[in-house]
Amino acid sequence: MLTGVRRFIQSESAGGVVLGLAALAALIAANSPLAAAYQAFVTLPGEVRIGGDALVLAKPLVVWVNDLWMAVFFFLVGLEIKRELLEGELASLRQALLPAGAALGGMVVPALIYVALNRGDAVALRGWAIPTATDIAFALGILMLLGSRVPASLKVFLTAVAIIDDLGAIVVIALFYTSELSLPMLGAAAVGAAVLFALNRARVSSIAPYVVVGALVWLCVLKSGVHATLAGVITAFAVPMRRADGSPLAEEAEHALHPWVAFLVLPVFAFANAGVSLQGVTPASFGQAVPLGIALGLVAGKAIGVFAAAWLVVRLAGASFPAGATLRQFFAVCLLCGVGFTMSLFIGGLAFAGQGAAYEIQLKLGVLGGSLVAALLGSALMLGGAQPRAEAQ
Repeated sequence: MLTGVRRFIQSESAGGVVLGLAALAALIAANSPLAAAYQAFVTLPGEVRIGGDALVLAKPLVVWVNDLWMAVFFFLVGLEIKRELLEGELASLRQALLPAGAALGGMVVPALIYVALNRGDAVALRGWAIPTATDIAFALGILMLLGSRVPASLKVFLTAVAIIDDLGAIVVIALFYTSELSLPMLGAAAVGAAVLFALNRARVSSIAPYVVVGALVWLCVLKSGVHATLAGVITAFAVPMRRADGSPLAEEAEHALHPWVAFLVLPVFAFANAGVSLQGVTPASFGQAVPLGIALGLVAGKAIGVFAAAWLVVRLAGASFPAGATLRQFFAVCLLCGVGFTMSLFIGGLAFAGQGAAYEIQLKLGVLGGSLVAALLGSALMLGGAQPRAEAQ
């Protein structure tokens, strides 16, 4: 199990570096003579026709990336969540208490901060969930760059918190960020989901049938009004953990998919979504309610929410802080939970879809600024020296 966790962390951390480079490239392109070419690239039209005009999917590149490519990312997230719940760090109540409580606090407090700052703007309030997210690739990438001074227990804790955070994000997207529902398409998606779980019950041990049926579920979910990426999670949950002979199936699929997601899917998402023009942006721009709410939610809300909830779980439920970690190191990781980049941008794109460029720019300023500050503060605190160990009193 520990070997699997180490492989997961190493893959995610390397992907975090590539993700950061892709985001930086997008920012440079959007603020250089390449700006027009960059905009032309992300809005490049793509169309799929099946049966003439029977089924037409026409979207710009950035929407294809957000709807289709990110479904692959959510498929991987679903596999990770299932593994952790059944066989990993979240398999027992005692193991799950600390990261589950910390993740919940890390979602509630940022949302409250954002709502408090944007309560007078009905459109802005749609973005309440933006600062609740943690980007596991970026956050783990930062921890790995800090080297051996970071206890392994903190890396496992951050991984567990981020995975539970992703599960929370999935629920939020399903409940709050759906458009008008098409009941026939939703019914077709339900039939597809039933087929997936029938394959599971039949112990079908090839990943291909799940992918084929999952693709049909994705199409139905896309047309139903529920966000299409949820099809990736449904498909992942249907994949059996093991084949009939006991050999791993879901874990093999997860490891095979990790490099593609870490080094292609997420960097392309970052490049397509992180390019924000800084023309006309001043320090006052960050003081607007939306970017300020996002940034404060990511930096202060995440750190306070994760740390306070973890402390309460330790004091009231008998859980233990990560072994070998000091209070200073633990709080540094709580700060790093505020690196929300990928999922925050994704949720923000759903929240402000069709609301105009102004909200899109404010979203990106808040997410990029807040994630950067959280990363710098967390890294500085981790490098700052040792403190007494974090132990339950």
